[in-house]
Amino acid sequence: MIQRPVPESDRFDTHHPNLCPALRWKGQFILAEPDPTVPRSNDGLFWCIHTQTCIGPDGELAEPGNCSSSQRKCHGTGKCVVGGS
Repeated sequence: MIQRPVPESDRFDTHHPNLCPALRWKGQFILAEPDPTVPRSNDGLFWCIHTQTCIGPDGELAEPGNCSSSQRKCHGTGKCVVGGS
């Protein structure tokens, strides 16, 4: 099966309704009102609070496109269930 690349607009969408609560990004810690005259940085710097790296507990990238699926074994828990248990 050939996987199609995920568009950047989906890959970095931090407003996804099912986003893992363990995902963090720099923009969460900027306490300023958005300025419409300043372009968004969309720097793509994401990390998982469980691993403190850009790689989640399941070895996949920690970014909104990957961390918005409840099918991901570690979604919201930081624990990867191996072997279905």
